[in-house]
Amino acid sequence: MEEKQKKQRTWKNTAKTAKTTKTAKNTKTEKSIKTTNTAKATKTENAIKNEKNIKTAKTTKNKLCPVCDKCGGCQYLDISYEEQLAKKQKYVEGLLNGVCPVESIVGMHYPYHYRNKVHAVFGIDRKKNVISGTYQEGTHYIVPVEECLIEDKKADEIIRTIRGMLKSFKIKTYDEDSHYGLLRHVLVRRGFTSDQIMVVLVTASPVFPSKNNFVKALREKHPEITTVVQNINERQTSMVLGTKENVLYGKGYIEDELCGLHFRISSRSFYQVNSLQTEKLYGAAIEMAALTGNETVVDAYCGIGTMTLIAASHAKKVIGVELNKDAVKDAIRNAKENKIRNADFYCNDAGVFLREMAEQKEKVDVVLMDPPRSGSTEEFIRSVAEIGPSRVIYVSCGPDTLARDLKLFQRLGYKAEKARPYDMFPMTQHVETVCLLSNTRSKKKESYITLDVEMADYYRIKNEGKNSTTFPV
Repeated sequence: MEEKQKKQRTWKNTAKTAKTTKTAKNTKTEKSIKTTNTAKATKTENAIKNEKNIKTAKTTKNKLCPVCDKCGGCQYLDISYEEQLAKKQKYVEGLLNGVCPVESIVGMHYPYHYRNKVHAVFGIDRKKNVISGTYQEGTHYIVPVEECLIEDKKADEIIRTIRGMLKSFKIKTYDEDSHYGLLRHVLVRRGFTSDQIMVVLVTASPVFPSKNNFVKALREKHPEITTVVQNINERQTSMVLGTKENVLYGKGYIEDELCGLHFRISSRSFYQVNSLQTEKLYGAAIEMAALTGNETVVDAYCGIGTMTLIAASHAKKVIGVELNKDAVKDAIRNAKENKIRNADFYCNDAGVFLREMAEQKEKVDVVLMDPPRSGSTEEFIRSVAEIGPSRVIYVSCGPDTLARDLKLFQRLGYKAEKARPYDMFPMTQHVETVCLLSNTRSKKKESYITLDVEMADYYRIKNEGKNSTTFPV
């Protein structure tokens, strides 16, 4: 009996132990499941948060501009301006790492509506309605634009007015496929300080029916317009402007002030689109050049002579070189308008021009260069090195090509001393940079004098360790 009770107690204890073990295992499993579920829940919550952030960013971007995703022009519209500047700073620093020290980027106080030049392409939509706007990035599909956050407000308003007038004047927009129609593009330029406005109507034919009445009606709605130009582009090309023009109203150009000088700007003139930042940029370029009034300065890629003429009051002589003959004509006029007599302009390839100067043993102290986004050429850079200015000021709108060109300059004996980025194009990924290079080969030449001495003195000097009668001064 006692033995039977012992067996029962042993069985109960074993069962109890087994139950406890099972409970412990279950508890452990439950905890594991809870941990896994918590991790999954956290992961899901993070994914939802990220999705919400993306949606919020897109919503914010779309609220600011309804066509930003299709247009592709304002890549940084969905981030704060401080973040934009930080990204551009980091980008330039990354490209110039080990090549050149980079100073802090110079931003804008109000980074909107800064573009003084606005271009709109015209066409029709599927419902045959007239539309105007910009090409979708990488295509020739027109994205209709009513107003743009980086464009001049008045320019956008004028473009909307022109679009609304076409139907009543029976003016057809140009079709790239059929090559039928008249109006291809509209270009509006506005002087930042002068407030003068130029409207350029780019047509596919020189024949413009009722052009006088059209201009009159446009000016009635916008009396602030100071000149209207018809630019004729008959070619089947993606180029916006043609070579022929008719002035329909006014002088055919506008004038503006930059760094205290007056400039004439025509439809085809290269003129920086952000006037406020341009003054800072060019001011920095002249400061880095360290001009004393005794230098000869060559401004390559000079355009209408903006930087050339700004440098003129600080140098002995300035020379502007530009391939575009219309820009050269504007530059010569601008020099006369500003009564600058120490500036000469030449229509030539800058590299060829500098090489010819080097062959003629002409002296150049400083070279200013502001090439296109594609950067300079090896031929030009080698020409600069051949003529050997003590300083080169490189203004770049493409940091990647700047980095490439600086490396070639370094191999040819120039040192990149410093670079300073300028935010010329807020809301976009583009950034302008001004860089100072110094010639490491330009050392002060030693001067010598020759003395006639008696032989006794010669041997005395020789014995003292002097082996020559020629001494550096």
